[in-house]
Order: sequence, then structure tokens, then C-alpha cells
Amino acid sequence: MALHRDIFWIGRQWAVTGTGIQAVDQRLRGVLDIDIARLWDEDLVQSRRAKPGVNAADFDKALTVARERFPQTPASDPIVAQLEALGVVETPVVSPVVPAMKLRAEGRLARFLPQWRIRC
Repeated sequence: MALHRDIFWIGRQWAVTGTGIQAVDQRLRGVLDIDIARLWDEDLVQSRRAKPGVNAADFDKALTVARERFPQTPASDPIVAQLEALGVVETPVVSPVVPAMKLRAEGRLARFLPQWRIRC
């Protein structure tokens, strides 16, 4: 996967981007990338660090910069997650509202409607 367009730090082998930590080498196709939500997962971090060919010093610097840039949220705390699952802590339900599309061409002939194009 290509590097995200928001690059906050770049090292020899790793980069901190808008999606988390990404390997600079694009031939890996995002196999070693770590998303923002998984930055605090120590098992995942240790498994990435133990891979052969990983520059540990560069990885540690990227991890430090990423954790400063994206601090751990209280919702990712396992105790809070368990309380939310049990229903003790209520979280508001947010449903995205998508506006309905309205067609204004009913009852009119298509050849008399104005033409439109998408310009890039």
C-alpha cells in the first residue's frame, strides 16, 4: 500500500503517517503497517519488531513519534470496553444520516434536460 499523504515523520525504514506506522518499502504492500487503533497493542508491536530485517532503532523511534502524535484514548482501555459490553457505561448511538437523492427529471423528456459533466 502506498504511503498515506500525511507524513509526520520519515526514517530509513519506517514512516509515521495519517494511518499510523507504515513501512517505507512499498514492495511489502502494507504487510508490516500498524494502524492508529493498534499502536498500543504490545503483542502486535513486539511481533513486528521481531520480524527479520527490521531496523529496531528506526522502528522504536517511529513508535515513539506515533504514540506522541496519536495518544491512547480512554475508550481503548480494556476495563472500559468490558463495562461498555456489559451495559454499565452507556455510549451514545450515532447513526449517519444520508440525505435521500431526489430526481427532478420526472415527467420531462430527457433530450430537453440540461447536460452535465464531471470535470477532473
